[in-house]
Amino acid sequence: MTSLDDLWYLADEAAQQAEQTYHDLQDRYEETLTFETTKYVSRPRFRTVASRIQENGAPYGAHTLVTRPSDQLLLVRHAGVGMWVLPGGETEASETFREGAERELEEEAGVTAAYDGMGLLGSVQFVSGDHSTWGVLPVFEATVHRESDDPTVADPDDEITAAQWFSDLPEDTRDREQLRRWRDRRSD
Repeated sequence: MTSLDDLWYLADEAAQQAEQTYHDLQDRYEETLTFETTKYVSRPRFRTVASRIQENGAPYGAHTLVTRPSDQLLLVRHAGVGMWVLPGGETEASETFREGAERELEEEAGVTAAYDGMGLLGSVQFVSGDHSTWGVLPVFEATVHRESDDPTVADPDDEITAAQWFSDLPEDTRDREQLRRWRDRRSD
C-alpha cells in the first residue's frame, strides 16, 4: 500500500469512528449546542489528528466550560496555541470523555467542579491537500459552588501557563464565537 493509500484509509477509518462517537454523544446528551469548524493542516499534522480520531473519535480529547456563581468562565493560557482556551485535553485509554475532562480540569487549573452535562458538541473537519476527515470535540458544562475557588496551574505537560476566571472573553480566546453562542443560550 502506498503512503497516499495509507493516508486515505486512515482518514476514512477516522471519519467512521467520529461518526459513531458523535451519534453516541448526541444520544447521551440532549439539548446540546453544536458547531462545525474546518482546519487546514499539514500532511504530518493530518496524520497525527487522523490517528487520534481513529482511536476514539476525538482529535483533542474533551474540554470543560466551567463557571462559578458569578457566571465567570474559567479559561487557561495554552503556550503552544498562544491563546486563552477551555481547560481540557486528550483522554487516557481507560477514561470516558467526561472523566478525561475532569482530570484535565484538575491538572490545568486545580479546580474541581460539579458536571452538569454537555454544553457544546463540535464537529472539526481537517483538510490536507486532497485528504479530509473529521473528529468530535465534546465540551462539558460544570460549575464550582464557591466564588473562592481560585485556579492554580499544575499541568504535567507544561502547556498551560495560567488559569483565570473571566467575566468577558479576552480578544485572544480560541473558539470565541462558539463560547459567545453558548453564553447567549444560557442567558435565554
